[in-house]
Amino acid sequence: MQLNSQSDSAKSVQLISASVVVYRPHRQLLERTLHTLDFASDRLCAENQVERVPLYLVNNGIDEEVSWSEVATTIRLKTTLIEGQGNVGYGRGHNFAIERTNARYHLILNPDIELDADALVCAIAFMDTHPEVGAVTPFILDDDGSQQFLCRRYPTVFDLFARGFLPSALRKPFTKRLDHYELRDAIDDQNVFWDPPIVSGCFMLYRTDVLKKLGGFDPRYFLYFEDYDLSLRTHDIARVAYVPSVRVLHHGGDAARKGFTHIKLFATSAFRFFNRFGWKWL
Repeated sequence: MQLNSQSDSAKSVQLISASVVVYRPHRQLLERTLHTLDFASDRLCAENQVERVPLYLVNNGIDEEVSWSEVATTIRLKTTLIEGQGNVGYGRGHNFAIERTNARYHLILNPDIELDADALVCAIAFMDTHPEVGAVTPFILDDDGSQQFLCRRYPTVFDLFARGFLPSALRKPFTKRLDHYELRDAIDDQNVFWDPPIVSGCFMLYRTDVLKKLGGFDPRYFLYFEDYDLSLRTHDIARVAYVPSVRVLHHGGDAARKGFTHIKLFATSAFRFFNRFGWKWL
């Protein structure tokens, strides 16, 4: 199904496209994501005199309570709805959009992100100034206004277990260790940090040619660690930058709080990740 989609000739000169993958989404959070993307697109258009951002909305699940036509027409983004493929996983869902887009830049976005009005303006300006940069990750706020530290050093198995599954009281003895894993010693709200080893898939702005050279996400990850994998592979061909002038709000949660299915998916993807890049236990 396609809504307000562009012709191939228009795509060829597009500055930026975006994709959001949803599976039975929280309707209000999704609408906040799309409306803030819409507003950030307005700012970008005004600043750069470019066309509005085309959005690929990838529906990985059937939810009869959500009218996708209604959701898409409440925003002014040129929206292409991709559905009918079933629940193929987060990375494969985004790959459908990556294969289709010819924009210079492509934004990979979670359906629980709210963009600052100037997020796209700042991100594109930074990448235009630094042609060696293949991907940008933003300053990420939590619901309570604190900073989420979602850039990572290479994890150990213990780091992942302690951060994801230990109760907060039992994590306290490992605070220094986990802070190191989360790059809290290197990242702040003011300074660009170059080449964080791993960045979060909740907001990834890429040069599209870099994404295509990498083949997008590895489809063998159904959920979790596809962003870890993509981050590490990106360093082979381009630089990555944490840019705090690019700001977003993230409503995400941990796998352990989402039930057994998510814990199983997390463990399966972690096993695949370490098998590919190397095991570090402690």
